[in-house]
Amino acid sequence: MDTFYISHGAPTLAIDESLPARHFLKTWQEQGLTKKPNSVLIISGHWETDVPTVNVVQKNDIIYDFYGFPSQMYKLKYPAPGAPELAKRVKELLTASGFQDIKEDTKRGLDHGAWIPMMLMYPEADIPVCQLSVQTNKDGTYHYNMGKALAPLRDEGVLIIGSGSAVHNLRAIRSSSNIVPSWAQEFDTWLKDTLLEGRYEDVNHYEEKAPNPKMAHPWPDHFYPLHVAIGAAGETAKAQLIHSSWQGGTLSYASYKFTTPA
Repeated sequence: MDTFYISHGAPTLAIDESLPARHFLKTWQEQGLTKKPNSVLIISGHWETDVPTVNVVQKNDIIYDFYGFPSQMYKLKYPAPGAPELAKRVKELLTASGFQDIKEDTKRGLDHGAWIPMMLMYPEADIPVCQLSVQTNKDGTYHYNMGKALAPLRDEGVLIIGSGSAVHNLRAIRSSSNIVPSWAQEFDTWLKDTLLEGRYEDVNHYEEKAPNPKMAHPWPDHFYPLHVAIGAAGETAKAQLIHSSWQGGTLSYASYKFTTPA
């Protein structure tokens, strides 16, 4: 299985037909970007914990972790089955690679960084889904190594998705304009060029290597899922830009596929 980094942008992705990213995800299966997986491991920027944590449930509830949005969004459902066996496998692989104190959450469902993309990509809700948290007290290399530990899952029919946003600055968002400021475009272009050239170490150290890193990501929660996806694909993986669009000027929906050579 290839790995993916999907930019999920704003929660309105769930209902806003004007967003190109919504149409991209709704045609996911038609595009044939990957075969249908046995299960999905999704790493969302909306679940931050001190140590790696997996949700271990039989059925995923969904979390409406957003406020002040149209009422119809709070009526959406995505009753995907949980993936407790996958969760145990994730825990096993991380522990074997030296990650310590891996925790299980037996109550948590899927946050909107997980269920909204999944609802658009696999609306049948028939694929078991497990979610893994990010640690914003760590760095990019840590999350790359986390992905590296999870690489065997690709040979077990598991689709690994990092869900965040290539540029994610909510404070600077322009609700009435889609004009992209220069600092955002510079970071987005740097990220594309760096990924397509396979300079993954530079992405791991984006704080020193990228232009305007603190403007593009005031907090790293939406960027670290990318590192996990890259790490799971490996240092020889080839990156492909599979979608690019913007919302409000400061949310980039740039999404990438990582293919490991046979």
